[in-house]
Amino acid sequence: MPENAPETLTGKPSVLFVCVHNAGRSQMAAGWLAHLAGDRIEVRSAGSAPAGEVNRAAVEAMAEAGIDITAARPKVLTVDAVEASDVVITMGCGDACPIFPGKRYEDWKLDDPAGQGIDTVRLIRDDIRSRVEKLLSELLPD
Repeated sequence: MPENAPETLTGKPSVLFVCVHNAGRSQMAAGWLAHLAGDRIEVRSAGSAPAGEVNRAAVEAMAEAGIDITAARPKVLTVDAVEASDVVITMGCGDACPIFPGKRYEDWKLDDPAGQGIDTVRLIRDDIRSRVEKLLSELLPD
């Protein structure tokens, strides 16, 4: 484990992706990180006001990239989830995200895929992949 990488009780860095509905952006980000990092990073996602299901266009766009997020379910953001994470990536959840000292926070400005066509969702998906790849290189440098 690199000296600058965060570490949880399992010895792995832990990342929490948060958006309002936990149905699009955060689910795609979690899907990308789990796919690219394998079991080297604990991946969580949650929403401040979770939707009933994951955005169908997000599921379709991720499937086109070879990543299956059909089993993902929107979850409510809890203090415990934030406390258990080393890195918290917010995507428009505003003040709903609790702040704890010693955590790394980033706010990714991303368009919301809700109500968007598949072409727009693909662009959001690809933007998220680039950001996840950068995050992964920081958390697990070679």
